Amino acid sequence: MSTDKCAKSSTGRLAILTPGLGAVSTTFMAGVIAARKGLELPIGSFTQMGKIPTNNGSNKEIPVKEVISLADLNNVVFGAWDIFTDNAYEAAKNAKVINKYLLETMKEDMQKIVPMKAVFDKKYIKNIDGVNKKEYANKYEAVELLRKDIREFIKDNGCDRAVVVWCASTEAYNPIEDVHKSMKAFENGLKNNDENISPSQMYAYAAILEGVPYVNGSPNVSVEIPAIQDLAQEMSVAIGGSDFKTGQTLMKTIIAPGLRKRLLGVEGWFSTNILGNRDGEVLDDPASFRSKEVSKGGVLSDIFDKENYPELYKDLYHKIRINYYPPRGDNKEGWDTIDIFGWLAEKMQIKVNFLCKDSILAAPIVLDLALLIDWAQRSNMKGVQEWLGFFLKAPLTNHAGGTAKNDLFYQYDKLEEIIRANSEGL
Repeated sequence: MSTDKCAKSSTGRLAILTPGLGAVSTTFMAGVIAARKGLELPIGSFTQMGKIPTNNGSNKEIPVKEVISLADLNNVVFGAWDIFTDNAYEAAKNAKVINKYLLETMKEDMQKIVPMKAVFDKKYIKNIDGVNKKEYANKYEAVELLRKDIREFIKDNGCDRAVVVWCASTEAYNPIEDVHKSMKAFENGLKNNDENISPSQMYAYAAILEGVPYVNGSPNVSVEIPAIQDLAQEMSVAIGGSDFKTGQTLMKTIIAPGLRKRLLGVEGWFSTNILGNRDGEVLDDPASFRSKEVSKGGVLSDIFDKENYPELYKDLYHKIRINYYPPRGDNKEGWDTIDIFGWLAEKMQIKVNFLCKDSILAAPIVLDLALLIDWAQRSNMKGVQEWLGFFLKAPLTNHAGGTAKNDLFYQYDKLEEIIRANSEGL
């Protein structure tokens, strides 16, 4: 039984709404359904399989879901927006991530998940398009339509509350402009169809206005803008981001801290990827790739601290490539070549070849972020939830100008620290 200090009850139905009903979101949904049916274990999920050590010297570890009050998987309801009309079963079948025999056992459940019409802007995603899109006079009206979707989904499905986790494609790089710096400027921008306001920012704004926690699972600039962060703080809504930490970046945040702790020098880190699926197709556009490059590129900067360790890292060269390769589908392959040096300045190399299924690694992260941001909301944790960085490539910080910590082990310690601080009996 959970021993939360101040969280509101986790009973009742929780709507998990995902902009995007593609490979990641359908894999997530299928995994939860499979776990509910006892078909598969929720492997990779911190909230479902993670344990926290006690402080009583017994070496006993207590399951996370017994330490804090998380929504039960049987009380989770799925909803989504997408530019394609395919239901979750059809979308999962097209994505070809899930074993087809396992998917068939969940066909009836997955077919019930039908996407709502999406807010879409070709300026931000150029390489795909669909017919299931909302029509509106301006972006302010689009936000109102999204808010209506959230309210009606909660009502129609008998839910007590909701969270939104962005699982859609990566938008073109969209740096912070004046329209993003205050809520007054942002609202005026919505009414005037400002081209610098992206769909993901509109989803985030709509969710927060409805009091619904929001997590950015992509490198999009959405919850990163000052206007959205100020609104979340003002309305006491929990937000988090950005970009699910899977594949190559996960490996970097595991390997790099080890090299740093051993005080080995690093001259260069070259990373390249091949992947197919819809994400690969979208990232084939240079503007969308730029968003991903920024997200992935910052992960080494704080781990390899050039200011305090110039002898080891001052010349570090970090290069990233992503290549669209349709035959590979969701089976992403990442190659890393790391040039290091050690005692007597002798040079060495590390080669990493990680063949992974991107959506398989992302799916449990979607679940964990959804359940944890819901817990944060019920525990009165408002604004940016920096401690969710364990799951994310480009973690938000809750202080202006702050630098995120990307060391995976540091991030885990902060995650556990938050859980301990808000529970009793460990």
